This record gives sequence, structure tokens and C-alpha cells, in this order.
Amino acid sequence: MNMLCQIHGVVTRRSLIYPQLQAAMFDCLSCGYTLGPLISKVKEPKAKQCPSCQKSGPFRLNSTQTIYRNYQTIILQETPGTVPPGRLPRWIEVILLNDLVDIARPGDEIVVTGIYKNAFDPLLNHRQGFPVFTTVLEANAVRKRVDDLKECMTEDERHQILTMSKHPNIIEKIIHSISPSIHGNEMIKAGIACSLFGGVAKEVGDGKHRIRGDINVLLVGDPGCGKSQILKYTEKTSPRSVFTTGRGSTAVGLTAAVHKDSMTGEWTLEGGAMVIADKGHCLIDEFDKMSDQDRTSIHEAMEQQTISIAKAGIVTSLQARCSIIAAANPIVGHYESSQTFESQVNLTQPILSRFDLLFAVRDVVDPIQDTHLAKFVLNSHMKHHPRNVGESDIQLIEGVKDIREDTNLDSTNPLPQKLLQRYILYARTCVQPKLEQVDMDRLVSFYVELRNDSAMKYESGIKIVVRHLESICRLSEAFAKMRLSSYVREDDVSRAISLFLTAFLGTLPFKRRETLRKKYTSYLVLEKQHFQIISHVLSARVKELCQLMSLKYGSYADRDVIIPVVDLKSKAQEHKIYENDLHKFFKTSLFTSDFELINGKHDILWKKNTQSGDTQTQTQTIPSSGGF
Repeated sequence: MNMLCQIHGVVTRRSLIYPQLQAAMFDCLSCGYTLGPLISKVKEPKAKQCPSCQKSGPFRLNSTQTIYRNYQTIILQETPGTVPPGRLPRWIEVILLNDLVDIARPGDEIVVTGIYKNAFDPLLNHRQGFPVFTTVLEANAVRKRVDDLKECMTEDERHQILTMSKHPNIIEKIIHSISPSIHGNEMIKAGIACSLFGGVAKEVGDGKHRIRGDINVLLVGDPGCGKSQILKYTEKTSPRSVFTTGRGSTAVGLTAAVHKDSMTGEWTLEGGAMVIADKGHCLIDEFDKMSDQDRTSIHEAMEQQTISIAKAGIVTSLQARCSIIAAANPIVGHYESSQTFESQVNLTQPILSRFDLLFAVRDVVDPIQDTHLAKFVLNSHMKHHPRNVGESDIQLIEGVKDIREDTNLDSTNPLPQKLLQRYILYARTCVQPKLEQVDMDRLVSFYVELRNDSAMKYESGIKIVVRHLESICRLSEAFAKMRLSSYVREDDVSRAISLFLTAFLGTLPFKRRETLRKKYTSYLVLEKQHFQIISHVLSARVKELCQLMSLKYGSYADRDVIIPVVDLKSKAQEHKIYENDLHKFFKTSLFTSDFELINGKHDILWKKNTQSGDTQTQTQTIPSSGGF
């Protein structure tokens, strides 16, 4: 008590600014002498005797010379992600004085340095029947928590993060690190990864209009597919998150509420879950169990990312710059592939269009997949038993790979979760990629064509609107953030289109889905086309080198045909193909059957076949490049 301390938390409530009496000056009405300054921190200061005329009054407060200071109180609550299960979040009243007033608003996560004091509360004593003291924190300094997290990152951690971002396999490594305890669902994990990294918010027209950069995701499907588990994982991984359920939350609980101040009796504003999750994630489970009135209240927060309040004479707007990841169940209990998406969920078109990605999660009966899933679940139970934690020689089921966290970017094992959290935090705070130097005509033609197909009346799913074009831009920026790049490349846009198209086709009825899948195959199997182009470029380069050797040496039979990887990389970039696809191509049979990497993977050696009985080396047939 009465010691300097430092705490951090989220601002949930803020009072109005009041003038607090700091030094009072009084005028003696008998002789005109001015008394003061009189200072009292507990009670109102009063003049007792005039030092000039020695009279005890009367006195009048000199309002022109009396000194006042600004006074404001805020309620600081524990950060939602740090509260243990089963315990209510603790809170404390913080007093802001002078220039510290209005430094924080509801939803801000701050660090407060101040003096921990106690105060006598007559009302509390009257209710309890025995002496009770309230505790407050008188602030000396206040700063934002996000800046503090950025500063506490060590130089070694930053160097490790920047080194990881340059690896061509970093995006696949991040996607495999999302919810490693859940088997499969690669596209859903990619969508969650994009939401964790987020896009870039834009200010249009000198701040008059704001385009959100946060990515909203909705999971709808059969029970038992891990939707709630994915939400819980996101809560633990996101730098800032709030988890709630459809049954346990109301409109004011999600947005904002107005309460009476216990000290002054005036109305104060208290932020809800979406305000507290500002610059983070708001996770809503059982989204379909919310009432229509409660869901309508978050329309503004999902698109404009503000919450407008006009209650009890308070007219203001709060920031709600958060991503929403929601999970819902179909109306009949299971997802029917023969019906439209809208007919199976109790959600309207306005709120569905505000989600960037809609995933239909199906529990499909497949003997092969079920076998892999069963082995994965059994291994997880065996490996994570309390007695086996930390042991490396656990006997697992045969035929299933033991997945362990590592920092080897060439493997598909997940990253350590603490390192992944640091990586996400660095990308969200330090990287803002620009959407430039990409094929805009391709993106426009894709949007126009897909919008035309979605507008058909028969067996149509979710209607494509302009918001979905912005969603593709946000997804492209999120993939660029995973590489910590300042610019969005062509392959980032291709990944975004493929992810969005896969999620969209998953919401369509079976017949319509298969028809459109054949039509948009070029957007879905782009990786395969890239491999064929690389194979063709590599084949052409081999033939060119063989011709040069024949002209110079007469034959290339006894000489190695070596192609530098840098040379192939520059040729591939002319076709808008980057290191990530090259790294994958080197692992395919299309490459390993005819080539191998040498000299520390810096050069490519062509493996030549020599037929018996022939002294001339025959050129091995390069796999067809599909007409390129």
C-alpha cells in the first residue's frame, strides 16, 4: 500500500472529466484580504480565521485564483486471455489527473504506472456493517500495451523471425502450425492463418472512410469436426482475443452498454466484447444460437468496425477493429450437400456477406481418411498422457508420423507455438504490404465471371458482391504478411483466389459445385501448372546447354550438364513463378526422375541415361510440359 507499482489490462469503462479542486483561495468580506492557497486531499478546504483582521468570517471562494485540475476515472480489467478458467476477471479503479485524462478509451490495452492507495468509502461501510476500505491506483504514467510488446522483443528473436521469412516454404510451415492437434482441414487452417495475420486497413478521403483490413471467418458444419477447438486455439494464439458464445452473450454484451457511475450517479460508457477485442479477435461459438436482434447489432462493427452509441444522452462512437471468427451448426443438425448454404443456416444474407471466408465443414465417411484420422487421434491420446509428457521414446501406432514442433523450415512439422505468436505479432505491427505490380485484369475478370455465375437463380449459393473482391485483396495481403514482404506478389493473389474459390465452392450444392469446379479448374490447380512451366523451362535450358557443348566440344557425352539454381529462378520469375513453387517442384517426381540438386542445392545436375551397346549418350526424354 502507498507504493509505486505497474499493472496492465484492458480499459472497460471511462467516466467523464471533472474539475477537481487542487488549491483554494478565499476572500475575506470584512477587510478584502485574500487567504490561501488552502490544500486538502480528503475534505473540502475551509478558511477559519483571517490573518489580517483576525475575524472568523465571512469568507467567499475566489474562483479566479482557485486552481483546478482535470480528474477522470477508468476501470482497468485483466486481459481476457490471461484469466484462468473458473475465475472472474479482476478489476481496479484508476485515477487519471491533469494531462493523463482521455489518454485511453474503452477497449485499449494499456500499462499503468502509479501509486496504490486506499480510500475510506462510507457507502461500502454502511452496507457491510464494518470498516471497509476501497483501493485505487493513482496513475503517474500510461502507455499502450502493443508498443510495449514490440519493445520487449529481443534482437535475436527479430533476427530469427526475419531469417524464417526468407525461406520459400514459410507459408506452408505457418499453415501446418495452425491447430496442430486437429487432423487435416488444410484450407480451414489457411483461412485461420490469414485471419491471424490480417490485411492492411486503408483510410480513404482524408480519413472520412475506412476500409477494414481484418478478415472475418465463419465455420458451419457437422458437429464433432473441431470447430470449437479451432476457436479455442485462435484464442490462445492471437495477441489479443475475447471468446464468447451465442447463448452467453447479448447485443450490449458484444457492443457497448451504459451504466450509472456509483460515485456521481451520472451515466458512463462500458465497452463490450468487440470493443475489448479491438485490434485482435472476437471469437463467437454457437453463432446460430444468437437472436436476430443481437446479430443485427454487430452489422456495423463487422464492416465499418465502429460501434455508435446514442443512449442516456451519450452520443459517441467506439472502435471495434477486430476480426470475427464464428462457428455455427446447421439447422437440422448435419450439413446436406444437396441443399444451398442459406437454407441450412439461420443467418441472413447481409451478415453472411460480411464474412470474408465461409467454410462448410462436412463429416464425410471415407475409409482411408477415417483410418488416418483414427490413428492420429489415438497417437495424440498416447503422446499427451500426463505420464508421457516430455518423453521422446513413446511407442506410437505403426505407419503414422510422429509430429513434433521444430524450426526446420524444410519439414512440415509445426513451429513452436511461442515462436509462432512472436511471428504473428511482428507481422501485424511491422508489416504493411502494398497491392501493386499484380495482374489486375486477371483479378477483375475472375470477379466478374464468378459474380455472373453466382447470380443464377437455380441452385445458387452465396451471392458474390463487391465485399468479396475486397476479401481477395485482404487475403493477398495476409499471405504477403506471412512472408514479411512489403509488396504483394502474383503468387499471393493466386493463393488468395484459390482459397476464396475453394471456400465458395464448398458452400454450393453438389451438382452446381462440380460444374463450377470444372469451369474454374485453372484457378484451383495453379500449382500443377507452375510445375509444368518450370519443367518446360528446365528442359529448354538443358537442350540449349547440350547444343552449346556439341558446338564447342563436339559432344556432351562425357560432360556434366549443370544448371545454376539462380538461373532457373530468374527464368521462372519471368513467368510470375517464385521460390515457393520452385522449392516444391524440387521434391516432385517431375524433377527427381531426371535431375538432382548438388553443391549445397545451388546447382542442378541432369542425370543422363546411357543405353548398353551404344557409345553415344542418349538424351533422356524430359516429361511433357503440357503444351508450353
